[in-house]
Amino acid sequence: MHRSDRVNKLTLLTIIAAVVIGVLMVPVILPHIRHPSMIYHISLHTLSVIIALFLSVVSILAYRRKNNSLRLLFMSLGFCLLAGIEFLYLFHATANISDVIIPVVDVELSHAILLIMLTLFGIGVLKVNRP
Repeated sequence: MHRSDRVNKLTLLTIIAAVVIGVLMVPVILPHIRHPSMIYHISLHTLSVIIALFLSVVSILAYRRKNNSLRLLFMSLGFCLLAGIEFLYLFHATANISDVIIPVVDVELSHAILLIMLTLFGIGVLKVNRP
């Protein structure tokens, strides 16, 4: 990895962190700022959202650079689902939404997304690229 790649990724991480914190500050973080146990929980999920979004963007950029790599496509989709599930957990932790249940199977949506995410990561790792 070149130095410019590290600088670009650090810049990307900084931009994503600033946007996420900027967007979530008023509706999610500020109402709970005086509750120490809640703010730590919210901070944990906020950091998880930032990291998941960063990994999603980096993996999508890698997929676009390396055409026809199904491994990278599956990994990118897995990271996108990870970002989605972390948003869901964040809003659940702040009581902005309640558990979403899939009625037919009586399973929480978050569990179904986690299963799909793990499946995508598994396919991405186990996929054999044929020349």
